[in-house]
Amino acid sequence: MPVKDEHITIPKKVGSGDDLDYSFLKEKGLEYVQQLSHDIWTDYNEHDPGITILELLSYAITDLGMRINMPVEDILAGNKGISGQFFSATEILPSQPVTIADYRKLFIDIDGVKNCWLKPFEKSVFVDCKKDWLAYTPFQNGHEQRSFSLQGLYEVILDVDDPEDETAVAAIKKNVEKVYHANRNLCEDLAGISVVEEQKISVCARIDVKPEADEELIHAKVLHAIQNYFSPSVRFYSLKQMTEKGYSVDEVFEGPLLRSGFIDDRELDKAGLKTEVRLSDIIQLIMQIDGVNVIKEITISGCDGAGDGNADKWVLCVDDGKKPVLCEKSAFSYYKGVLPVNINHKRVGMYLDEIVEAENAGQEFSPADLGPEVPHGSYLEIEKTTTIQNDLPDTYGTGQTGMPASADTARKAKAKQLKGYLLFFDQILASYFAHLGKVKELLSVRNTLDRTYFTKPVEDVKGLEGLLSGLDILDDEQLTKALFENIDKNIERKNILLDHLIARFAENMNDYVFLMKKLYGPHSAVSVREAKERMLSEYGDTDGRIGISNGRGSAFDYQGRDKEYLWDTDNVSGVQKRISLLAGIKDYRRRNLSLSFVDVYEFADSHGHDVYRWRVRNMSDDIVLSSTENYDSRREAEAELYFAVLKIVDMPVSVVKKAFERPVADEQEIANFEVQISPEGKYSFDVINADEPESSVNHVIARQFTYYDTQEELRDAMLDLIGFFTSDFTEEGMFVVEHILLRPDINRTNVPHNQFMPVCTDGCSDCEPVDPYSFRVTVVLPGWTYRFSDPDFRTFMEELIRYEMPAHVLARVCWIGDRKVHRENDDENELTEMELFENAYKEFLFARTNTGQGQNITKQKNLIKILSNLNSVYPAGTLIDCEDEEDRSDNKIVLGNTHIGNL
Repeated sequence: MPVKDEHITIPKKVGSGDDLDYSFLKEKGLEYVQQLSHDIWTDYNEHDPGITILELLSYAITDLGMRINMPVEDILAGNKGISGQFFSATEILPSQPVTIADYRKLFIDIDGVKNCWLKPFEKSVFVDCKKDWLAYTPFQNGHEQRSFSLQGLYEVILDVDDPEDETAVAAIKKNVEKVYHANRNLCEDLAGISVVEEQKISVCARIDVKPEADEELIHAKVLHAIQNYFSPSVRFYSLKQMTEKGYSVDEVFEGPLLRSGFIDDRELDKAGLKTEVRLSDIIQLIMQIDGVNVIKEITISGCDGAGDGNADKWVLCVDDGKKPVLCEKSAFSYYKGVLPVNINHKRVGMYLDEIVEAENAGQEFSPADLGPEVPHGSYLEIEKTTTIQNDLPDTYGTGQTGMPASADTARKAKAKQLKGYLLFFDQILASYFAHLGKVKELLSVRNTLDRTYFTKPVEDVKGLEGLLSGLDILDDEQLTKALFENIDKNIERKNILLDHLIARFAENMNDYVFLMKKLYGPHSAVSVREAKERMLSEYGDTDGRIGISNGRGSAFDYQGRDKEYLWDTDNVSGVQKRISLLAGIKDYRRRNLSLSFVDVYEFADSHGHDVYRWRVRNMSDDIVLSSTENYDSRREAEAELYFAVLKIVDMPVSVVKKAFERPVADEQEIANFEVQISPEGKYSFDVINADEPESSVNHVIARQFTYYDTQEELRDAMLDLIGFFTSDFTEEGMFVVEHILLRPDINRTNVPHNQFMPVCTDGCSDCEPVDPYSFRVTVVLPGWTYRFSDPDFRTFMEELIRYEMPAHVLARVCWIGDRKVHRENDDENELTEMELFENAYKEFLFARTNTGQGQNITKQKNLIKILSNLNSVYPAGTLIDCEDEEDRSDNKIVLGNTHIGNL
């Protein structure tokens, strides 16, 4: 039964009841006016000037609401479109290779590689359970022994385009090795690279073709089909082609980002090394070729002739690690009916070239083909606005026409009063529009704004100079400071914005924030903000650097690198970089942590008591900051040191520069600095805690014992100190040592047991895992820094390390050493544990990548010895009674509630 179409009608009520609804806004405004002024104002008709102004403001708010509801790409667009606010799909969606399929894709993307395969390298290690020795060969002394296989080692087998060209093959192997080490997984390594061996298979067939068929073309298609069956080619696709195959965008970008395009996982899986060749598969492929009528006879056999004539030979097994190829003894005969036809092999070759060329056509893509299209957006200058005063009728005298010349002074004064009154509304609206214009920066992963409130001067107000005093604040920055400085809690609000952006990646830094508040109190907000900014800016792949999301399981590249790339470098494992950024460690580079900027020294005071002081040296080894009092413990000295650092980092550079625009006075406070002028006219400065009264000993917390001749030199010294503590100063860092790199040469069998890492087997009965190499790391941290010597922060770090480490990797955490004591002449006999470790690790890395095996063995044994004897250092504590509520010691030890380290 047909259904009558219903008419489309316009609803009677079209109001939206929000900021886009002019009538709704006017109605709400009238309600407020009636509530506030019902006893003095009763005329709410449209002719009333107050109602006219209300209507004008309602209209202006709808303009703001309309801009807020614009397409998000238009709100975020700058004059160059959407650029830099977000990580692109190619920066955030791919990952470093993790699976064998990922590595295969990565190597197939190399020129000259047709296909490749990875297989685990098998290497057994034998354990003498009596002497706790390891060896690559079984022990012959009759001791109780067991064995295990090294895990994480792989062989790469390549199928290259031209295996006969030895020079090209050598270059391809070198390129594959380079690509592997640049994308190596943590606790994994490359054992060798080889070109796949061939197993030749003979195919003999008699094929009947249709009378009109081109027998040379059919033969070319038969040869191509069999060759592709034996060794399938892997094809590249564009993003559009992959989505048309049914993959979602996030599925397409799984795994490493390739130069040539995307590879279909299903096709890659089918392109594995064959273990058998089936005659039925070959028959099916030939019968699918146009022009083939019937296969009269077909057999397969080894190229040596074994199995020829055996009609029951349907399956041939392929040796492990080999690929089948068509033997030159293969024979194909073609018939048209009962008549045999001759084959022109030159034409067959031409057809084969055309088939391969057609198959490879369309596999060259531009960068636009390999990434989703990002909406460009239209730059509509949504932050621009003008005064509402020009929209009032001319009789009000607030527009560009102004008051008529005949108007008396009283009327002009009223118009001026109205303009001043309306200026408040103008400025509020201008602030909202300015905020809207900054949304693209506030929500950017690369947000560098210091402020979170914004405004701008009102434009196009005639006679503005008669309404305002102090017109020197009419630029955006100065006006924003004048209006919002006292209410803009920019650090707190910036942290909230950063939390929002971090949460978009399902991350959080809450535990870190709580611990920073415990250690530093409210003064930690700046450091927390900077840590979040660093983490967010390095989350995705940018500027050729691997992000902490994409590369969280990657290792560092040690192979064939210069020394500069192995030490004092950011060439570190992804997990080291990620843990460092999540823990607020400013510098995650591999470097000498023992070379501290800080010197905490002990001496006897005038009463003979042992006390502590501290000082900080800059990059030039000059003392730039010193303590001002003696401390009873090293911990108290370090706490005051880091409190002073926070005070310095918390100082805006602009405040210091602004203060020196006019002469400074003695004891003048500039943020957290206090100027000192000597009787001789020399300048110096202290670091102060402005929250403490000047009479308190806690008011001055640090001092620079350097005097300057001019105020310009004093200003530059303050700015240099802020710059040093902001960018260069740090004591924290970490090392992640992969045990698999400490293995003896796997290509040797007769390796002395002293080249292996020590083990504890407990008679092969109870000590697990015995294997000290496979998926094992040692994480070395400086145990002397202020945060790293705090028990709660250590617990946080150890949990973070184990949480972020790949699930199959076992980590041993060591908090070692004491801070290096500054001395004029270094004595090798006085090296700290950290210095000994750093020297051994550095020499091992240099030797492994650039020297012969002999020297490498010496460096390796030295590192193993030091690594095996590392001891975690724990701060001294005071044993207390849990029931003693008055004890507030920071270093207290509670029986039954304290652990001092773990594996």
